[in-house]
Amino acid sequence: MKVNGILIDDTFAEAFPMRATRVVITADTLAWAWHAARSATGFATSVIACGCEAGIERELAPHETPDGRPGVAILLFSVSSKELAKQLERRVGQCVLTCPTTAAFSGIEGGEPIPLGKNLRYFGDGFQLSKLIGGRRYWRVPVMDGEFLCEESSGMVKAVGGGNFLILAARRAAALQAAEAAVAAMQRVPNVILPFPGGVVRSGSKVGSKYKALPASTNDAYCPTLRGLVATALTPDIEAVLEIVVDGLTEADVRSALGAGLRAVCELGAGAGVRRLSAGNYGGKLGPFHFHLREILA
Repeated sequence: MKVNGILIDDTFAEAFPMRATRVVITADTLAWAWHAARSATGFATSVIACGCEAGIERELAPHETPDGRPGVAILLFSVSSKELAKQLERRVGQCVLTCPTTAAFSGIEGGEPIPLGKNLRYFGDGFQLSKLIGGRRYWRVPVMDGEFLCEESSGMVKAVGGGNFLILAARRAAALQAAEAAVAAMQRVPNVILPFPGGVVRSGSKVGSKYKALPASTNDAYCPTLRGLVATALTPDIEAVLEIVVDGLTEADVRSALGAGLRAVCELGAGAGVRRLSAGNYGGKLGPFHFHLREILA
């Protein structure tokens, strides 16, 4: 299968179950909401070492937020409920509570409740106050610029992590141009994040390593400098490979985001230097969600 001169490998991206929550961060100005959101989603590219995968979903206008102020929605994903709850408390406590003028609210209706302000309230040292509004409890924690308002809990739902595709190009600049186009398209899809820096991964990994302490190591089959030393997946015309990973609240969300990214790359065409599109999988052993590239583009 070729689309606009780009070969689409007959393969699938393999994704796995996760747990996720959305937090709505508001502030007096959009700039301060962004400061808190960026800080709260830092060091959250991969559950391999970060504990969670997190990112900024979108900006929110004042009419979309619980307190009528500008806001930013963030999504956090983890492989277990316990780890997600831990990461949520730490990140909101250290990065949102500390940020001037901010407040934090659950961005998911229903689901399993996990603590948000329920534990952070103790920072108020006994001066914290709660109020029940519309069946939802909020905590007012005194801080030096007034009060930090935080909803007691956030909704946690089942989610999908690890959807991906690979861009194989004749030049590094061509791979990066295509990746940037894909990211721009995918970021317009709701309910998803691209957790890696700028949405792009250069250090794609395989499961395991010759070093026993490492659970993952470089995906040597796609490393151009190792061509001739390993069983390579690269033809001689490929000089750079970049990966895009997407996490979503549902399987349909991940599929939509992958489709948007794949189509954006295909629109550039082979003339832009992209030769193939592929995906990472482990023979179906890692996760139950399989996203077949040719089916998505059909």
